[in-house]
Amino acid sequence: MLFQQFIYSQQTDGVTVQKNYQIHILKTNEPIKIDGELTENVWSTTGSTSPFFKKYPDDKGSPKRKTEVKTTYDDKFLYIAFISYDSGKVFSQTLKRDFGHDGNDGVAIVIDPTNQRSNGFFFVVNVYNAQSEDQLPLSNDAPWSWDNKWYSATKLYPDKWIAEIAIPFKSIRYTADKLLWGINFVRIDTKTNEYSTWTPVPQNFPSHTLGYTGSLIWSEPPPRSGSNMVFIPYVTATGSEDKQRNIPLKGTANVGFDGKIALSSSLNLDITVNPDFSQVEVDRQVTNLSRFSIFYPEKRPFFLENSDLFARFGQDDIRPFYSRRIGLDKNNNRIPILFGARLTGNIDKHTRLGFMNIQTGNKDAYTAENYSAATIQRNVLKRSVVRAYFLNRESFMSADDKKKNPLDAYGRNAGTEFDYSNLKGSFVATGSFNHSYKPGITKNNNFIRGYAGYNGRNLNVNFDYVDMGTNYYTDMGFVQRIENYDALRDTVIRLGYREIFNSVSYSIFPQKTRFNMHSISVSNDIFLNRDNSFSERDTRFEYNLQFRNTGFLNLSAVNTSLDLLFPISFTGAVGLPSAKYHYTQGSIFYKSDFRKKISYKLSMTAGGFYNGTAKTFVVGTTFRQQPHVNISLNVEYDKLDFPKQYGSAELFLISPQFEFNFSTKLFWTTFLQYNTQRNNFNINSRFQYRFKPMSDIFLVYTDNYFTTPLFKNKNRALVFKMNYWLNL
Repeated sequence: MLFQQFIYSQQTDGVTVQKNYQIHILKTNEPIKIDGELTENVWSTTGSTSPFFKKYPDDKGSPKRKTEVKTTYDDKFLYIAFISYDSGKVFSQTLKRDFGHDGNDGVAIVIDPTNQRSNGFFFVVNVYNAQSEDQLPLSNDAPWSWDNKWYSATKLYPDKWIAEIAIPFKSIRYTADKLLWGINFVRIDTKTNEYSTWTPVPQNFPSHTLGYTGSLIWSEPPPRSGSNMVFIPYVTATGSEDKQRNIPLKGTANVGFDGKIALSSSLNLDITVNPDFSQVEVDRQVTNLSRFSIFYPEKRPFFLENSDLFARFGQDDIRPFYSRRIGLDKNNNRIPILFGARLTGNIDKHTRLGFMNIQTGNKDAYTAENYSAATIQRNVLKRSVVRAYFLNRESFMSADDKKKNPLDAYGRNAGTEFDYSNLKGSFVATGSFNHSYKPGITKNNNFIRGYAGYNGRNLNVNFDYVDMGTNYYTDMGFVQRIENYDALRDTVIRLGYREIFNSVSYSIFPQKTRFNMHSISVSNDIFLNRDNSFSERDTRFEYNLQFRNTGFLNLSAVNTSLDLLFPISFTGAVGLPSAKYHYTQGSIFYKSDFRKKISYKLSMTAGGFYNGTAKTFVVGTTFRQQPHVNISLNVEYDKLDFPKQYGSAELFLISPQFEFNFSTKLFWTTFLQYNTQRNNFNINSRFQYRFKPMSDIFLVYTDNYFTTPLFKNKNRALVFKMNYWLNL
């Protein structure tokens, strides 16, 4: 153990790691059956990886249980075999696909074919053979948005479990003459609450980070991926009625398809015609006690794949490209998408590009629109990226309508961004300039950002500056704070702003105690108006405590000062007046050990709120019969009290969920949401049968009611959908 810690201390960057951790992969001519048994001769003759390093809850010493990995390949597949020594008892929350790598006994593969540490692939299989896969950007985010066909099998033994994996070369994009790939392997042992990795990954980075991969060395160029054409047709049948709009029960049918074409070993073309997203999970509703709109994540598959190319410009609450704008009108009603195409991939080992075009149709008075997005990124220095983009929304509205509403005629955005990271990933910085184009607007239409951060083992420091012009429009994007609602005049007023954010946190990782980590942080978020006058300030103090049994405790206090420019109402009564407000809120949050059959979470927030008070209580509990049954209930109660003329309110958000995983192919999920703030009670029940790899049958029932008057029906629908993945 002491030797291992010494070696770890010497390996301070990815270059050193790749020199010390290498796999010389050898080709096999022996047929391999993916069954989790490893009976083929090649598995007994090929070498194993060196012992894994403990990654979490600390990166000192060796994990409690040993893991070995073996690799080989043939003309079609990259084969990886994991031998995970265990006690014979395993833990898995679910059998559901794309659940991710957290909370399950499982193994994972990180592959970086270009070895640029800026883009890669992530393949995960849990102990019961539920698969997840994704593409990894420089930020190492893994939203599980990329789907492709690969093969795996797991088998349990008294002292271990084995995962045997075959990744088709045609399912990943790479340069065929590259003889060195970045690679790493991850073991998740949930019972001991440990993550371990083949190469040493510092505790302050994700286990799947691209900055600390080892070397996969080919003695000859890897096989060319060859042509890969996929055709995915679908058919739907729907019965629906809408009582709100007096639309009686009717039945409809629909057909369409997606296509995937590999233009080269590193360039893909995706096509969609008349896409349908009826099987996509509904949004998880939230109670909104802010003055601004909520950012909901994209869930439609076509827009999720390779989304990092388009959607990572800006920051969390400012995105020049936000694909949920496509296919919705200004009131969030659905607009039909007729067809779309997306070209993504590498044109060389340093340059990645993306182009997307979507055409929507007419609906009622809403005219057809065309959406285009183009981006290119270039890897520079050792682990940094320069990126640029251009966005265009073009309306097919009449000339008269364009004269009446000139800002609706088109919207265009362009920008460039430089993302810097040192080789270790401890120093990061971002600088970006973004410009919008609208008819007749020539000033105050820029968005500028500068960010710098340090992510050390103990110390974490961040500084962020934003300059947002009042006339920065994003027809294909999202800016949270720019639109301000005036309750007195019932109108929205656009106001640009400047934001200065800084935070400092310090973490301690104690050894041989019941705690994994203590951290304390302070942050300051200041907003100024365009004339540099004061707008708002939030100062936050936080203490976090991670328990070794996976429990978590958070204590926080937030002091707020703001100069409210426009009246706002949270109760439906008279709007709070434009004035200066000062208040403080405190909160406590606790989450129990999720590995137990019954787990829970508790949260309470209380304190001032403008010129009144606010209290929020959240209770959640989960019952789990692993890996087949997950039943959860979350209840949120908000109590707002203001001086008499401004009213008071009690808000409830109740959301039970029932998930039954009959196998890795058959699932049934029912999600209920009772939300008094939105006056809506929603039922969404989805049955999914994966009858072949990447081919599914869905049966989805959705129903919406008012909460006041109680359970008066709004609309309902029953949808049958079948899609089939066909390799050509």
